[in-house]
Order: sequence, then C-alpha cells, then structure tokens
Amino acid sequence: MKGGNQLGGWAFLAGVLLAVIFGMFGVGAEFVWVLVLIGLLVGLLNVTEKETNSFLMSGAVLIIASAFGGEILGSITYVDLGSVFNMLLAIFVPATIVVAVKHSFELARN
Repeated sequence: MKGGNQLGGWAFLAGVLLAVIFGMFGVGAEFVWVLVLIGLLVGLLNVTEKETNSFLMSGAVLIIASAFGGEILGSITYVDLGSVFNMLLAIFVPATIVVAVKHSFELARN
C-alpha cells in the first residue's frame, strides 16, 4: 500500500501546516472539520502495523502535551499558541483513535 502511505504522509504534512496556520491566524472553528478529516486520513493510511505502538505512544504524549501546553502557553501575546495546540489536537485525536481501534481489532483477531 505504498500509494496510501504517500497520501497519508502528505496528509500529515498538510495537516500540521494547516493547523499552525489556522491557529496563528485565528481561523474559526468552522474549519476544524478539515483538520479532523486529515487526522482520519492519517490514521487510516499513514500508520503501518509495525509503527502502531510508536505512533500510539507519541500520539498520546502529543495529545496530553498539547492539551496542557495550550493552557499554559496560551497567555503568550505575540502568537496564540493555545489555538495552535488546539488545532493540532484536531488532527492527532482522530488519528490516534483510528490507529488504536485498528490495533484493537488486530489484537482481537489474533
């Protein structure tokens, strides 16, 4: 599934760039669904079975750090880092959930 991995890789890169741009320029919540869809694509296409444990661990850490970091660093006046972290959450939460569900089905099947 090399084509899927390439699409997932580009979706990941585009999603992170869009999250930073959306967060920095205060794009409203009406565009968050775009990031959620990108996160779903990343979770479905970009993570192989071999990468699952690493992705779940790093995804969980990133989600926790973004959630708490957004609160702590949200007070920086030049750039709204809290908004950037929230936009990153819109990508990584769905991606991590999809990979965790796929992994759970794989464990149940074996």
